Amino acid sequence: MKGLVIKNTGSWYSVKTDEGEIIESKIKGNFRLRGIRSTNPVAVGDRVVINKNQEGTAFITEIEDRRNYIIRRSQNLSKQSHIIAANLDQAFLVVTINHPQTSTQFIDRFLASAEAYSVPVVLVFNKKDILDEEETHYLEMMMNLYDTIGYKCIAISAVSGDGVDQLLPLMKDKVTLLSGNSGVGKSTLINKILPEANLRTSEISNAHDTGMHTTTFSEMLELPNGGYLIDTPGIKGFGTFDMEPEELTSYFREIFHFSKDCKFNNCTHTHEPGCAVLKALENHYIAASRYESYLSMMQDKDEDKYRPAY
Repeated sequence: MKGLVIKNTGSWYSVKTDEGEIIESKIKGNFRLRGIRSTNPVAVGDRVVINKNQEGTAFITEIEDRRNYIIRRSQNLSKQSHIIAANLDQAFLVVTINHPQTSTQFIDRFLASAEAYSVPVVLVFNKKDILDEEETHYLEMMMNLYDTIGYKCIAISAVSGDGVDQLLPLMKDKVTLLSGNSGVGKSTLINKILPEANLRTSEISNAHDTGMHTTTFSEMLELPNGGYLIDTPGIKGFGTFDMEPEELTSYFREIFHFSKDCKFNNCTHTHEPGCAVLKALENHYIAASRYESYLSMMQDKDEDKYRPAY
């Protein structure tokens, strides 16, 4: 029997069979993915084969090949990965300029990981209604930066619903991952898109201006006009996993664009003579924040330099 993993609550997975039945399932035995050291060998969005038992539950016996996935380094086990979701058409990364502030390094790490697995990303800037004049100016600068690189940017207020209508046609008949730091308003946004979902939301922690987790598991929510929205727990950091430094250039679109004119084919864009990337950085064709994210990710292979706060 085949089906789609629509919810993960830790050791149990809800599988929606091709016949439309939802069966609570567990992994059979020592189930490990080929070549991937993962804290969650089965992810929401996976197509699986299950064997139903007499109790009405089932064992997951096989995972079909994934089209793509979003993966990050496990927060607790740096040598292992955590697969956020699989078989995606796109991802909406919800970010906030303030309350809490999403770091550009977090954004860039997510974007690079999505590039590595061919997942298109839309940047959704939430809480535009509570920004002062200076913060609004910074929002416009950020949107311009990422728009210039080639990422679609949409500013919204999930509380009032302003701008949310721009997201709806993008989601039709697609599997969309919704991700972002804790506290950026993902649950509020889902409640606006799907009022019947009635997800819990929480106040921002005043002590650190950070969000508190309200979603504790990943779940695929069916959209009335076709497609799915994948709700995931807020993530504090985004350490890259299994990325070689020499691959990184191709995951930063604008750096890759200029790297073709570098003097040396194996240029790391850090110190080499005739580096077109460093020249573009000097001439402000590449943003300093993006280049800093690139340098930070270059160091991820060094376990001692990995800091889970990314």
